[in-house]
Amino acid sequence: MNASELREKTPDQLRDQLTQLKKEAFNLRFQQATGQLENTARMRTVKRDTARVMTILNEKAAQAASEA
Repeated sequence: MNASELREKTPDQLRDQLTQLKKEAFNLRFQQATGQLENTARMRTVKRDTARVMTILNEKAAQAASEA
């Protein structure tokens, strides 16, 4: 997932995506704690995707505030 794809989405879609990513991160942390995590790199990508979505949401919020 890259930033240009995220910028095309609506804020509601981004919030849904953020919720899904946070759930996945939660599950990955549990898998790591119990020793069941096989793909450790997935934690890194989920964390970065979460940050990317939050950045785009903040950009959209700032843009909406400046237009109002």
